[in-house]
Amino acid sequence: MLHELINYARREGLEVEPGFAPRDVRWAISVSSSGEFLGLLELGDTTARRNPGRRFLKAPDLIHGELIAGGVTKSHFLVETLGVVAGFDEPDEKRAAKRRYFIWLLRQASAVMPALTAAATVLEDEAAMSRLRLQLTEAKARPTDKATLSIGGEFPVERADWHDWWREFRAGLSARQSPSDKMLCFLTGEAVEPAATHPKISGLPGANAFGAPLIGFDKPAFESYGLEQSANAAMSEEMAKMYQAGLNDLIRRHSSRLGRLDVVVVHWYRSNVAVEDDPLAWLEESPDATEADARIRARKLVTAIREGTRPDLAGNTYYALSLSGNGGRVMVRDWMEGGFEELAGAVEAWFSDLEIVRPQGGGIAPPPRFFTLLSALVRDPKDVPAPLGAKLFRAAVRAEPIPFAAMAQALARARVDFIQGNTLNPARMGLLRAYFGRKQRMEKGVREMTETMQAGLTEDLANPAYQCGRLMAVLAAVQRAALGDVGADVIQRYYAAASSTPALVFGRLVRTAQFHLGKVKQEKPGLAWWYEERIADICTRIGTSMPATLTLEEQGLFALGYYQQQAALRAPKQDDTKEGEK
Repeated sequence: MLHELINYARREGLEVEPGFAPRDVRWAISVSSSGEFLGLLELGDTTARRNPGRRFLKAPDLIHGELIAGGVTKSHFLVETLGVVAGFDEPDEKRAAKRRYFIWLLRQASAVMPALTAAATVLEDEAAMSRLRLQLTEAKARPTDKATLSIGGEFPVERADWHDWWREFRAGLSARQSPSDKMLCFLTGEAVEPAATHPKISGLPGANAFGAPLIGFDKPAFESYGLEQSANAAMSEEMAKMYQAGLNDLIRRHSSRLGRLDVVVVHWYRSNVAVEDDPLAWLEESPDATEADARIRARKLVTAIREGTRPDLAGNTYYALSLSGNGGRVMVRDWMEGGFEELAGAVEAWFSDLEIVRPQGGGIAPPPRFFTLLSALVRDPKDVPAPLGAKLFRAAVRAEPIPFAAMAQALARARVDFIQGNTLNPARMGLLRAYFGRKQRMEKGVREMTETMQAGLTEDLANPAYQCGRLMAVLAAVQRAALGDVGADVIQRYYAAASSTPALVFGRLVRTAQFHLGKVKQEKPGLAWWYEERIADICTRIGTSMPATLTLEEQGLFALGYYQQQAALRAPKQDDTKEGEK
C-alpha cells in the first residue's frame, strides 16, 4: 500500500521535500510595505458554499516532533490558524505563546526577507489587531481557518527567498542521530536515519482538525525491541513525506465518503484512466454516468478488453483504500488492488445482482447508488457502522458475498415497511436478492434454473420460505378485493408471525381467505377463480407440510417472495388475467 502511494506521488510530480507541504489557505492579512494594516482578504472562490481557499504548493511545514522539540511552544511559519496569527479566539496561554513564536519567526526570517518585518510590526499593533478581529467576526471566519500574509500585494509564502533559511532553521530544531543509529528503510531497503515521527494526513472526517498520522507509535504498547516512536517502522523522512503527499492528494482529489459515515474511500490506477472509463467512479457516485447504464458500460469495457480493442486498460491495475479518522489516528479499514478487467466485471456483477422489480411492478427498479444503499439499511444514515460500510464496499469491488449483517439489517427495515404500510424501498430488496444470489454462487451443487432467483417473480423457485411469502401476498390481495381498506389488515396483524412461524399462522389465514373468496365470487367470479388458482399452485410448491419455523435467512426469502408476488399483482395485468376478472 505504501509503495503504491509513493508511486502515485512520483507519477503526479508532488512536492515531497521535508519541511514543505501544500496548504489550503482561506484568509490573508494584508499589510503595506511600510507596516500599515490594510485589511482582510478572502482567498479562493468566495462564491463557493464551502470555500477551501487558495492552495499554496510549497508552504513551510513542521511535523509534530519538531513542534514540541525542546519543550518550547512553537507555531508554523507563514501559514497558521487565525486563532494563532490574529489571536482570534478565547484567551488561551498556549495559543498566546504560539502567536509570540509566530511573530518571532517573522523577525528571524526578516534577515533574508526584510519585508517580513512590516508584517511582524502589524501583528504586534493591538489597534490594528482589534480592527482585524472585527473584520473577521463580520466575515464569519473561524479561529481554525488557515491564514497567511500579503505584504505590498505579494504573498511571502509564494516566494523562494526564505527557503534556504527555513531549511537551516528546521535542521536545528531537533538533534540528528549519528550514522551508527541508521536503520534499513521500510520502503527502500537503504540505510537511513529514520524519521522520529511521521507527517500527518489531513482531510479525514473523524480525525483531528490539524490531521492525524497514518503511522505512529505514541504509546509503549505500540513499541517493541526497545525502539522508540517511528523507529519501530523505520523510514526515511523523505519516504514518509512522499507517502503523506500522495495520500493527502488522493483524499483531496479522488475520494468519496461512504454516506454520512466517517469512512473515506480513495482510489486510483497504475496508469491514468479517463472518468468515463472508471468503474469505481460509477460505483461510488459518478457525476457523468447514471447507475442505470453503469452495468452496460462495465460489460462493454470487459468485452473490449477481452477482444483486444482496449489494450490500454487490459494491463492496468486499480487500488482502493478505505480510511477513517479516530481523533489522533488514521484507521485503515480496507486495502484492495487487482486487475482492471476484474474490477469492471465486479461492478457489472454488482449492478446485475442488485436488480429487483419495481414495488408497483412493470419493470426493473433503477439500481441505487452505493451510498443510498447504505442508508437504506438503517433509520438514520449516520447509524451505519463504519466496518459494515467498508465490508459492503469490498463486496461490491471484489464480487464477494454480501455480509450477513447487511442482509439482516435490510430485512429488518423491509419488515417494518411491510407491516406499517410504508413506501417500499427496492434497494433493500435488491440487497436481499444479491445476498442470496452470491451465496448460491459460492456453494457447490446448486442447480441453475429452479434454484436461481430472478429480479421479478420466480414462480418455480424450489424454496418453501419463498413460496410462503408469495402466499402471504396473495392472501392479502384476496382480503383487499373482498373488503377494501380495513385498516389493520392481514399484513399488519400477521406478517411478523407468518414470516417466522408459518405453520402456526397460515392454516387460519387460508381458512379465512375462503370467506373472502366467497364474497369476491359474488361480484367478480373470474377474479375469485384466478386467486384460487394462485393459492392452489403456491400451496403445491410449498409441499405437504408448512415449515414450522424459519431462520433469519429464510425470513429474507419470505420477504422476497412477498415483495415480488406483490409487485406481480400490482403490475399491469396480462390478457389471461383480465379475462379472469370479467
